[in-house]
Amino acid sequence: MSAEETPEDARTDERTAEEDEQPTTRARLGDGSGRAATEFDQSVVDLLAWVLDTETRARIYVYLRQHPESTSDEVAGGTGLYPSTVREALAELHDEQRVTRQKRESSGAGNNPYEYEAIPPSDLVRSVAGQVQSELNTVFNLDSRLRADGEEPPESTPVTITVDDDADENADDAVDD
Repeated sequence: MSAEETPEDARTDERTAEEDEQPTTRARLGDGSGRAATEFDQSVVDLLAWVLDTETRARIYVYLRQHPESTSDEVAGGTGLYPSTVREALAELHDEQRVTRQKRESSGAGNNPYEYEAIPPSDLVRSVAGQVQSELNTVFNLDSRLRADGEEPPESTPVTITVDDDADENADDAVDD
């Protein structure tokens, strides 16, 4: 400690040296938050893979929710998937009404590619809920269908799944962020 330094100055210098050796709280949280976001993204993709049948289709859906009005080439570039794989998956998703498409407006001559947009998550859940409800009711009515007397029993729908319309806005905001 020099003649001009006070004991407090010396302690401040010591703390600064120790703090310089250790990662800052922000740096530690930054590493953890990045990992958490990646794990969350993968969990969303895993769930959507169940809903949309494959991880490829799930990755495309997530990309389109984040980047609406993208062409198949833009989706391929953004997801790292092969362009032919993306085109095939987009065609299937469009046929299933899980993505919409329209021709991109262009002022010049030439080919105007399709722009794709994924349906809102609430609509996706609603379509899946209908499929699950139907399958559950089929299983529930299995005994009555397998009757030995040959009579066709009336269909019953003991399972009803509803999707709350109030959740639409919150679900869209969560995926868009």
